Amino acid sequence: MADAQARQRGGKAENGSASTESGLRHEVDGEIATITLDRPEKRNAQTFATWSELARIGENLPEQVRVVVVKGEGPSFSAGIDLRMFTPEGVPGQGSFGSVAKSEGATFEQRIRQAQAGFLWLRRPEIVSIAAVQGHAIGAGFQLALACDLRIVADDVSFCMKEPALGLVPDLTGTKPLVELVGLAKAIDICLTARTVHADEAMRIGLAEKVVAGGDLEQAVQDKIAELLATNRDAAAATKRLLQGAQGRSLEEQSVAEGVEQAARIKALFG
Repeated sequence: MADAQARQRGGKAENGSASTESGLRHEVDGEIATITLDRPEKRNAQTFATWSELARIGENLPEQVRVVVVKGEGPSFSAGIDLRMFTPEGVPGQGSFGSVAKSEGATFEQRIRQAQAGFLWLRRPEIVSIAAVQGHAIGAGFQLALACDLRIVADDVSFCMKEPALGLVPDLTGTKPLVELVGLAKAIDICLTARTVHADEAMRIGLAEKVVAGGDLEQAVQDKIAELLATNRDAAAATKRLLQGAQGRSLEEQSVAEGVEQAARIKALFG
């Protein structure tokens, strides 16, 4: 497979790999992995296969990768869940929510956890994940953007947490980062009204790190990658661990954690 070849060469996976069923393609070029949602005719709607493939990519990510970019082909990042999953017929070869729930009963929660695995790995300390978001980022698309560490967005972006309007809850790991980014009250407002958050508000409330014109999105992502790769790899991973754990620790506990990480860095540099 392309990612395994890249690991062996430590270089570029020229052809990448693609899955028609999942609607994803990905490639590895040295320290950069790019995952592309590639169903533009469906506005990059997601299915069970999409989430399984995301998890598989994470499981097989080459060790040299430091930055992961998630983007969408065409005018939309992702319009959310493929609506066929709500129909009796479902997605060919994958079924529907109804058929899975009826056939598996209590184990449906296991299927949710399997889907979440495709989102959780994007937060690993040893990588920085960037969502390059244009157009619609609705429901599962919004949550995929929230799963990434950074969001660089085009000025036409439309974030929307649609699940409550469909009688569902956001279950693809998006609720915690949303609250952490915008606060509880704003998160309640965004989710329970299922309203759209456009680029200017996304920037103002902390959902986006940068807003650019649509034609400048790719270059803005490349510029951010260059900045990230200029930092020492091990120091970056250690710092990200500290930042991720900061909210759950007291100041004293965080100070201790800083000391532990710094001692390890000093030993690595001068030991």
